[in-house]
Amino acid sequence: MSFVHLHVHSTYSILDGFSQIKPLVARVKELGMPAVALTDHGTMFGTVEFFRAAKEAGIKPIIGLETYLAPRKMTSRDPRRDKRASHLLLLAENMTGYKNLLKIASASQLEGFYYRPRIDLDYLKSHSDGLIATSGCLSGQIPRALYNNDLERAEKYLRWYLEVFGREQFFIELQSHDINGLAQLNQRLVDLGNQHDVQFVATNDVHYINKEDARLQDILLAIQTGSLLADPDRMRMDDDSYYLRSPQEMIDLFGHVPGAIENTLQIADRCNVDLTPTGYHLPLFTVPHDFTTQSYLQYLCEGGLKRIYGERATSPEIQERLDYELEVIHDMGFDAYFLIVWDLCQHAKERGIWYNARGSAAGSLVAYALDINLIDPLEHNLMFERFLQKGRVNMPDIDLDFQDDRRAEMMQYCAEKYGEDKVAQIITFGTLGARAAIRDVGRVMDIPISEVDRVAKLIPAIPGRPVTIAEALAESSELQGLYQSASFYRELIDTASKMEGTVRNAGTHAAGVIITDKPIVEYTPLHRPTNQSDDNPVNTVTQYEMSIVDYLGLLKVDFL
Repeated sequence: MSFVHLHVHSTYSILDGFSQIKPLVARVKELGMPAVALTDHGTMFGTVEFFRAAKEAGIKPIIGLETYLAPRKMTSRDPRRDKRASHLLLLAENMTGYKNLLKIASASQLEGFYYRPRIDLDYLKSHSDGLIATSGCLSGQIPRALYNNDLERAEKYLRWYLEVFGREQFFIELQSHDINGLAQLNQRLVDLGNQHDVQFVATNDVHYINKEDARLQDILLAIQTGSLLADPDRMRMDDDSYYLRSPQEMIDLFGHVPGAIENTLQIADRCNVDLTPTGYHLPLFTVPHDFTTQSYLQYLCEGGLKRIYGERATSPEIQERLDYELEVIHDMGFDAYFLIVWDLCQHAKERGIWYNARGSAAGSLVAYALDINLIDPLEHNLMFERFLQKGRVNMPDIDLDFQDDRRAEMMQYCAEKYGEDKVAQIITFGTLGARAAIRDVGRVMDIPISEVDRVAKLIPAIPGRPVTIAEALAESSELQGLYQSASFYRELIDTASKMEGTVRNAGTHAAGVIITDKPIVEYTPLHRPTNQSDDNPVNTVTQYEMSIVDYLGLLKVDFL
């Protein structure tokens, strides 16, 4: 018998999860498990990356979320009554469930955030279709009530979940960690489940991949809380059991509970979400009556070339180049893309806002005819194929520069033209690079800052080519000398090297804006801005970063 982990956190549970996605999937495969879930805390940052990595490895991806439930309404913000939220594990059984997860993850950030991204029971009820739910960890509503000897409240919550999800969609979750009273709680959960004929599911609250990673996870928590490792009162895991346990380990722990192991496989079999791209999702661009997007683009280009070249516009050289470019653009489905960018440039021109296009778009005669770029590609012998060619699998990328003091006006125009729910900025993730890892680890280890600086400064800062600690150690004799000179240097350098690549924080892309045909939450969960300026009219960001929104076929315009 095998087993499937359904409660798993990655590095995208920022500063709380230590599992990198590809190594996580590789370990699942090594242990012979057919599937695995990703259920990060309150966000879906890593969902598509996880989906792609799992599919590539031949492992079935199960898309999930560990959401937070507000004690009262998700809009309530009383510091005494609303600070402590409960946990709930949600898994998408189908695409309806996935779309509901997108909305839950978005609403919890944009409407319910208070210390944590939260929803409430009313919101959960209205977005429960296609989802499988469990009672969650010790911080779930039912376990917490039982832990506090409040059987009446636990049964009240259980009845509510069964009414909303049904008996086939709701499971009592059992975990085994070195937490005071957890063994007794598990027995109460089993008793409750048996009394109400509820199915069980065994999970491990996975926060790191291997058992020996527990120390690195501990350091991560110390970084998150700004604590020293030596502080006995800091937040920490109870033991080293929060790793990707093997199927046999899980069977040894919960094989005696009917269905607890088998149900993980059944749930995995039932969960079928496909995030393979389905084409491009360009915003709808309205063209004048009697035109199609194709014919209107050609009409604008011919008018633009006549204005630029005069009688020469009808020469074979120009017409053949124009026809060729328009054919490639149409065959690839990008007529609307050029009209959208043209419209932005026209608005800037009408408002007296300076703009310019940069990059390989300079090789496009179509872009030149539309006044998107100001360089004549024929005069400078520039190739269109550098910008766009048949067989290209992603959307063309025209970067637009606008004068910085009026950039917000252009974003406001986008929001008004296409709808605020169809425009968002793009999230970015800061990861621990070599120097940052040295400094963070050195701080929590309480190593004198002068010594930490000494090590950090020996790691080269090369623009465009991050240098890893291992590379610096191999190339720098001075760093090697420090490494050999004292045990605390070795511990600092070795530990920091293992922390590299861990997600440290979320930010907002400086220029990228997504514009879609449907509300963006149909394609990506949304996040609250991390560095919102007062004059920025676009007040949401995607939870998926730039390469993912590109993979999903969403239109990105760079407002530089």
